[in-house]
Amino acid sequence: MSEEFKELEQHNKIPKGWLLFYFALILWGVYYIIRYTPEISGWSYYKQFEAEMKAAQVSQKTIPTENPYEHDEKAIAEGKLIYEEHCSDCHGEDLKGDVGPDLTAHLKYGETDDKKFTSIADGRPGGMPAFRNQLGRDRIWKVLAYVDSVREYGGKP
Repeated sequence: MSEEFKELEQHNKIPKGWLLFYFALILWGVYYIIRYTPEISGWSYYKQFEAEMKAAQVSQKTIPTENPYEHDEKAIAEGKLIYEEHCSDCHGEDLKGDVGPDLTAHLKYGETDDKKFTSIADGRPGGMPAFRNQLGRDRIWKVLAYVDSVREYGGKP
């Protein structure tokens, strides 16, 4: 029976296409394991993520405590234009408040430059949106230079 079976099956060879597909699949599996196993390749998304988070923390820690544009007339003029475009709808044209609080009075979250910067950049609960992505660091400082110049002269823009 075994000889008879061999004779019947000798014409049923594996097609070359399937054999090629089988070996290609094995090679792809080995490549995938080598490429995406951190212990083998050394690459890990977690390492990249941690590096990005450290860079972000360093950039946040480097916020100056004093406004670099405080007495710069050109920056104050530019800050006024930015304020009128982005801030006056809530805080009013004269900074006396409308929907948002009066910026010439005592400020709830602090009156130092770094705390005012944080309020604008990161927002505050209860309505103040974050403007860090929209305005960027320098433009926020220019707005603060304008606001401080108005506060300095008794609320007169």
